Amino acid sequence: MSKFTNDDLKRSIKNSLKIDSRNSNSLNESYVAEQKQFNLPTELLSEANKNNHLELYHQYVKNFNRISAELDTVDRKSASPDFSDYRSLKIDETYNLNGVYLHELYFANISDLHSQISMDSISYMRLARDFGSFDAWQDDFIACCLSNQCGWAITYYNTYLKSYVNCFVDLHSLNVPFGTYPVIVMDTWQHAYYRDYLKDVKTYTYGMMKQLNWNVIEKRFNKAEKIAEALRG
Repeated sequence: MSKFTNDDLKRSIKNSLKIDSRNSNSLNESYVAEQKQFNLPTELLSEANKNNHLELYHQYVKNFNRISAELDTVDRKSASPDFSDYRSLKIDETYNLNGVYLHELYFANISDLHSQISMDSISYMRLARDFGSFDAWQDDFIACCLSNQCGWAITYYNTYLKSYVNCFVDLHSLNVPFGTYPVIVMDTWQHAYYRDYLKDVKTYTYGMMKQLNWNVIEKRFNKAEKIAEALRG
């Protein structure tokens, strides 16, 4: 039996990826995050606080795009579980990508001055089903918010449990459950509220809960239901 060499493996990978042989030494893996605009009419957060928070989100977008570009040319052959440029960039990639995504989810699902949820909505029915009651979901979600001042509280559809679950994520990328599709996101970093509420995360949390945008959240639940249906199939 002929020996399968490293060169054979490289050729096999290149062929499977259909890499142009004229440019076979480079593999472009960069992604680009596009900055989004958000209207936050809430008076529960000051204009200074909102502007500061949006600027922070913009910086995460810039950081992610820079890191993604750097990953195109980083030396992968020197990668190691200790310190290496590749390892460092991959850690920063996840941190900043999650920072972008979670902020977008958060900004989109708060600041509804006419916040209202219907008892016959998918959102209400699924939360009541999986937590025992809508009030029980709310109590548990608020508990997640109050348990973490450097991260996020999230209600998500768990593809393994096939149920909606609450969790809190530390920073942007620690204690993140697998199989998650987020439907409700609350920023519990102190920068989200400190300018207006100092350390009073409870008042901030209750205020944001009163202005959840259930129209936006309902669309996320509809997508989550499609995921659930696909998994059943």
